[in-house]
Amino acid sequence: INAEYMGLDDVFLAKETIAKALKDDLEAEMNQFGFTIIQTLVTDIQPDHTVKTSMNAINAAQRQRVAAVDKGEAEKISVVKQAEADAEAKRLSGVGLAEQRKAVIMGLKESIDSFSQTNKEITQKEAMELLLLNQYFDTMKDMAANSKGSTLFVPHTPNMVKEFGKQVREGVMGPANLMPDL
Repeated sequence: INAEYMGLDDVFLAKETIAKALKDDLEAEMNQFGFTIIQTLVTDIQPDHTVKTSMNAINAAQRQRVAAVDKGEAEKISVVKQAEADAEAKRLSGVGLAEQRKAVIMGLKESIDSFSQTNKEITQKEAMELLLLNQYFDTMKDMAANSKGSTLFVPHTPNMVKEFGKQVREGVMGPANLMPDL
């Protein structure tokens, strides 16, 4: 066997075959002098320094490629987990907002019912408009207290409260032609 013409990986795989071929060649030569070769061992294969350097570079490139793939997978998992967490946070925020709105509506209903029962001459519709006016003024007060700006332009006309009430009712319950009178 001529290892000189074999690939390096093949040489490492053929250590036993090379050892047997070496034993046969040595035995043929040494028998002339009365020596018997019992066994030959190939313990180490030393390729040329440039071959070793090339092999190390190939192995390093393969490890870097695997590391890059692993890093990409880890980043992908991180992005997916972050997106899932964001989606869950938004879902929970929506649930909380829905519960808050439900509580506000229940509070308004109780206020209207209570106000209508104590003041029989006021209809539920009028009580609702009064509560909406109160909410409107509370909102204006909060905007003035918490605003970073110094000027706020708000349309205001004598008919504004009635129009505002109509807009809120339509926004919450739909157009007037689809709403029953309160």
